[in-house]
Amino acid sequence: MSEFNEFDQQGSVPNKDTGSIISHAFDMYKGVFGYGIVAMIIYLIGGYIIQTLTGFNSASMMEEIRDSGGDFNYWNAPGFPMYMTFSGLFGILLAPLYVGLIYIVNKFNTKSQIEFSDLFIGYRQNFVNILIYSILSGIISSIAAALCFFPLIFVYPFLLLGYPILLFENASATEALGKSFNIAKENYAVFLLVTLLGGIISIAGIILCGIGIILTAPFMMIVMYSTYCAFLGKPRQIMYKQ
Repeated sequence: MSEFNEFDQQGSVPNKDTGSIISHAFDMYKGVFGYGIVAMIIYLIGGYIIQTLTGFNSASMMEEIRDSGGDFNYWNAPGFPMYMTFSGLFGILLAPLYVGLIYIVNKFNTKSQIEFSDLFIGYRQNFVNILIYSILSGIISSIAAALCFFPLIFVYPFLLLGYPILLFENASATEALGKSFNIAKENYAVFLLVTLLGGIISIAGIILCGIGIILTAPFMMIVMYSTYCAFLGKPRQIMYKQ
């Protein structure tokens, strides 16, 4: 079982403005980026295995897209439908890993000792609700993306606090979704700017031949934590007992 340690601990909390939240996220990420890299490597290895099993070749598809002159049907690419199915399932199963990164950030912020196993706390605590939330947020994001790319940008801020709420408040998936929505609704301008800047920084690694994405992609998880701290206060440290 898990319980919360309510003793006051060290730790910084950003102000409720975009600059302060992003700056706080940078400070936090400098201390935990190694764990973020581990999470990304697990993601990339899983993606490679899925491509191998399904016969889908992303590099070959990119070449075909370039040669097609814009007339390309993704669903006709060999192995693509099966790849999308398995990739989606894999993404859902990785959600607890991202929650673990948020947990590690909080331990770094509160000057608590970090252990490698902390990265996997999402598989031990509130696991089912994390998976359900991942599915719900995925459906919402997919619908927004299907309408147009810009609706997705405007919708994602409402999902920003979901994972931290699931972790630190042990909430259900629907509770996390509702609370994140309500807080974002009242502070939408800040949430939107934080999401935009956090997203830009997260994908910035693509300019380094794509490899740099391993370093930058996990930054969005840190932004979620810093935003949680700004609007809900520094979380109580979770003390997990086997």
